[in-house]
Amino acid sequence: MTINIAILGAGRWGVHLVRNFLALPQVRLTAVVDPNIDRLEDLQRRHQFDDTVVLATQWSEVRQLPELNAVVIATPASTHYELVADALNLGYHVLAEKPLTLNPQESVELCHLAEQQQRQLVVDQTYLFHPAVAEGKKVMEQGVLGDLRYGYATRTNLGPVRQDVDAMWDLAIHDIAIFNNWLSETPSQVQANGKLWLQTTESTENPLYDLVWLTLNYPSGFQAFIHVSWSNPDKQRRLGVVGSQGTLIFDELSVESPLSIHKGNFAVIGNKFNPENLQFEVVNVPKIEPLKQVCEHFVTCVERNQPSFVSSSWVGTKLVEILYALTQSLQQGGQPIKLN
Repeated sequence: MTINIAILGAGRWGVHLVRNFLALPQVRLTAVVDPNIDRLEDLQRRHQFDDTVVLATQWSEVRQLPELNAVVIATPASTHYELVADALNLGYHVLAEKPLTLNPQESVELCHLAEQQQRQLVVDQTYLFHPAVAEGKKVMEQGVLGDLRYGYATRTNLGPVRQDVDAMWDLAIHDIAIFNNWLSETPSQVQANGKLWLQTTESTENPLYDLVWLTLNYPSGFQAFIHVSWSNPDKQRRLGVVGSQGTLIFDELSVESPLSIHKGNFAVIGNKFNPENLQFEVVNVPKIEPLKQVCEHFVTCVERNQPSFVSSSWVGTKLVEILYALTQSLQQGGQPIKLN
């Protein structure tokens, strides 16, 4: 089975999607769409597309190409709902960049539409396909951390600054996805506080926060604290889960040991707490590009016409619901928001 794919969006992420799908033997790249002609010409020079690949500036130019059966969407989040809905209505399978939409009700509608059309809607939550996250899930399931207590994550850098969503929607979605995956549960209450420095306007309807602090409360009693910023040159990509017997660390920027376990606990002697059983263990992580895994997984979902067991549209919808509630908390000065 040959899967004929159109890729919408040839920006910073879209170019990597093009590269990965070109490498898959089951896939024929049918079209690339981007309003920026210079980007399309750059892709043409880089990959030397043959005459069968259509380069277009509008989705309307390619939406009914013969034999097209799958669409990959890497456009601004505000455009996702209409593009995904149109593609599904035309009978195409869809891989959509995160977030699925900016509104949970729209995400739910897309989930139902995909089911009605019997087509697969997969969300590119790339970190759920990261080998360190997969290995971390196994560590969590083994129970080596003891009783789980809390988690923390920091995701900072100097840019890239987006104009469609704030730092929370752009960055924190990754850490929330990892915590949900590792804990096998979703938050019951969230709250957020933010700061705005860069894109200040007279309109406060949709402020694009540069810094956000988030707190997630899970039904089990676990709490996660997340710090995201795109205006901090101290680049960090680090997440930890703390238990009574140790801490699991995912440090994406550590080349030698991206995933490690810091073991240790207290020996209680009278009123003293003495650390003991201190050990450091590096968890072996396969060298696999996460986005390659995403693309291969999407192809498998299309070939089998079966929903994703990793990052389905419903998983993407739950993340949109969480971020939407966090936005409400931001707008209300950090008030806690309960989730169903």
